[in-house]
Amino acid sequence: MSLNQGEAGSFAKILTESLPYIQRFTGKTFVIKFGGNAMTDPELHESFARDVVLMKLVGMNPVVVHGGGPQIGQLLERLDIETHFIDGMRVTDEHTMDVVEMVLGASVNKEIVDSIHRNGGRAIGITGKDGQLIQARKLSGPWGIKGQPDIGQVGEVASIDTDILSMLSDSDYIPVIAPVAGSEDGSTYNINADLVAGKLAEVLRAEKLMLLTNVAGLLDADGKTLTGLSSAQVDALIESGVIHGGMLPKVRCALDAVKSGVTSAHIIDGRVPHAALLEIFSDEGIGTLISNRH
Repeated sequence: MSLNQGEAGSFAKILTESLPYIQRFTGKTFVIKFGGNAMTDPELHESFARDVVLMKLVGMNPVVVHGGGPQIGQLLERLDIETHFIDGMRVTDEHTMDVVEMVLGASVNKEIVDSIHRNGGRAIGITGKDGQLIQARKLSGPWGIKGQPDIGQVGEVASIDTDILSMLSDSDYIPVIAPVAGSEDGSTYNINADLVAGKLAEVLRAEKLMLLTNVAGLLDADGKTLTGLSSAQVDALIESGVIHGGMLPKVRCALDAVKSGVTSAHIIDGRVPHAALLEIFSDEGIGTLISNRH
């Protein structure tokens, strides 16, 4: 179906306005945490895949890290394995860890890879174990000592070796990473996907860290989206209590990334189709931008 003159003009305008962004970001690395509604809604899932394929085709280097909490919960329920949470973290015993690794490293990971392939890209799915990409350790805290309950095999990033990611990027593949990693003692750990994305962005010296969420971004007291924030402004918002609750860990992850040299971090609404492209290819964006400016 051909475009009418008005539609053709709008289409041409969009393409020409995106050119400066393409020129600016060619060769740059973008670490994108894929999660929330964007993972479970088929249309949003496909639009995300098209976004990262386009990014790769115009010379950017997207690296995808994904979660999968709802999918893990569904399989645990079907297997009649009881789930407990402590401070928002799933208690991960040996049996639960087997399910987590199967869901994240196999079914969810391969669904994302397949979606990228359907949309014309090339992707390889890996976990933190592959190529010794991530070495994990047990999440630091009072877990299991002084009478505190043990959270089991919940981990944090101890170190990252990016050799396998460099190999994939140089071969025109999009890495799709499940946040499961091994440790020096042979244990396997489930790590929060936001944390993995943030640490990867730091080590890769990424241009952008992008965290897809189920909200519009950071909101002020009037419910308006805050953006264009410096790390100092975010520190002040945390101190004043404007940023609190469930958003706090995600914001701290973004803040650590920009303080460690990532040019900017973006907390964006994954419920919006093509959210990643809209954030990259427009000055206004659709979420909260945190930069390393002072």
